[in-house]
Amino acid sequence: MYNRILIAIDGSNNSKRAAKHAAWLASVNPEASIVALYVLNYDRTRTDVIHDAEVEDLHLYRKELIEPLMDQFVKQQVKHELVIRHGEPGPTIVSYANENAFDLVIIGSRGLNSFQEMLLGSVSHKVAKRVSAPVLIIK
Repeated sequence: MYNRILIAIDGSNNSKRAAKHAAWLASVNPEASIVALYVLNYDRTRTDVIHDAEVEDLHLYRKELIEPLMDQFVKQQVKHELVIRHGEPGPTIVSYANENAFDLVIIGSRGLNSFQEMLLGSVSHKVAKRVSAPVLIIK
């Protein structure tokens, strides 16, 4: 049984499906808890600010991305917490997962930046290769 579940979230459609699946998995185990990890990529944030996006608008946008995913856990009455880290998504997720002894890591197969994934490789692939816990990739 999975007691400690990490889900990497970014607000993409696959991330929403992953959150729904994580909530369902955790709901069948009363001992289960979910940590939702949201990684702020400084490079992307810097680019958004340079292109005239207001910092307050970026915070509101992120909140709008995260809230529906967190609502999945509330609906299923699952213990959960949100953790926000700064850095490049792949390595940040890997280091957080490996440092915190999770029973399962769940991640969507594609995030918000599909073009970058096509050029550099997907975050989910990097996570699956480097995390020591089992990884469930949701399409």
